[in-house]
Amino acid sequence: MKEPVTIIAEAGINHDGDIERALALVDTAAEASADVVKFQTFRPTALASRHAPRASYQVRNDTTRQDDSQLAMLQRLALSDDEHFRLHEHCRARGIEFLSSPFDADSACFLIEDMALPRLKLGSGELTNAPLLLQIARSGRPLILSTGMAEPDEIRQALGVLAFGYLDEQASPSPATFAKAFEHTSGRAILKGKVTLLHCTSEYPVPFTDVNLRAMDHLRDAFGLPVGFSDHTSGIHISIAAAARGACVIEKHFTLNSNLPGPDHRASLEPFELRAMVEGIRQVEQALGDGRKRVADSERKNRAIARKSLVATRPIRAGEAFSENNLTAKRPGDGLAPVHYWSLLGHLARHGYAADEAIGEEELA
Repeated sequence: MKEPVTIIAEAGINHDGDIERALALVDTAAEASADVVKFQTFRPTALASRHAPRASYQVRNDTTRQDDSQLAMLQRLALSDDEHFRLHEHCRARGIEFLSSPFDADSACFLIEDMALPRLKLGSGELTNAPLLLQIARSGRPLILSTGMAEPDEIRQALGVLAFGYLDEQASPSPATFAKAFEHTSGRAILKGKVTLLHCTSEYPVPFTDVNLRAMDHLRDAFGLPVGFSDHTSGIHISIAAAARGACVIEKHFTLNSNLPGPDHRASLEPFELRAMVEGIRQVEQALGDGRKRVADSERKNRAIARKSLVATRPIRAGEAFSENNLTAKRPGDGLAPVHYWSLLGHLARHGYAADEAIGEEELA
C-alpha cells in the first residue's frame, strides 16, 4: 500500500513576527490534521542586502509597508531562537511535526545542531545556493527541495551538490565533482533515500495556466526521486489534483485570516480551507485504491438490482420455441444472464412461463 501523502501546512511568515500568532498557527495546523507545520528560519542581514527589493507580490499584498526594503520586511518577520524552541515544544504538545526552511548558513546550523530537526525543507530560491545545499547534505539530514523557477539542468546541478555532500566526498567541491557524484550509482542511491523534490511555480498566487502538474511526472522520470507539490494557487483543488496524480508531499500556505496585512496572507488558505484540503486529500487517497479492477464490497449487493435476466415478454407455452417475440432482458439480474439470449432462440421451452417470469437455467441443458 502506498504511503500516505505528507501534508505540510506552510505557516511561513504568516505570524508577522508575533509569537502568539505563530503558536495559533500551530494549533490551526494540528486541528486541520496536517502532518507538518512549517516555518521559515533566517537571519535577516544574512539573507538580504540592504539593496534587495521586495518581490512584486510582496509589495502588492503587503499594502501597509509600501516603502519597505526586503531587509526591513525580513527584520519585522524574523523569529528569535527562543521563539523557535517555543514553537517546537508546542508542536510536540499538539502532536504535529515542526519543520522549517533555513535561508542562510547560521540558520541551517541552528536547525540542525541546536534544534536537532530530523529533516529540513529548502525553498525554491535556495536551489542554486550550492554552499547551503552542501552544508545540509554534509549534516546527513533528509531534505525536501522545492524546484520553482528552475530549469532541469539547475535541478541536476543541485542534486549533484547534495550527492557530493551526502557521500562525504573528499575531493574539492566544484561543478565537475558535483556532476560526477550525481552520475555515480552510489550518488543516485543516496539521493533516493534522502531527497524529495517538490514541483513548484514561484508566483503568489500562481495562474492556473502556469501550474503544469504534469511536470511532476517529468521530475520523477528524470531524477528517480520521490516527487511532491508545493502549491501557490488559490483554493484547494489543485493540491487535491496533485495528490491524485501521485504527489507524495503537498505543501500549502495557510493563515489565520487572509485579510491580515503582510506579504503572504492573501495567497494563503484560511483555517476552514486548510481543513477541507486535508480532508479532500485523504478522501482521494482512499479513492485511488490499489489499481485492480474488481467488485467492491459496497456495490456487490446492487448487482442483482441493476442487472437484467432473461424473461418472457408474454406467456410462453411448454414446447413453444423461444424467439425474439417472446424473450427479452429485464431487471432483476438474479436469473439467467442475457448473454444466453442467442443460445435459447429456436429452442423449445421445457415448461410454460407467465409474462415477466424469469427463464430457468434448465432451459440451457
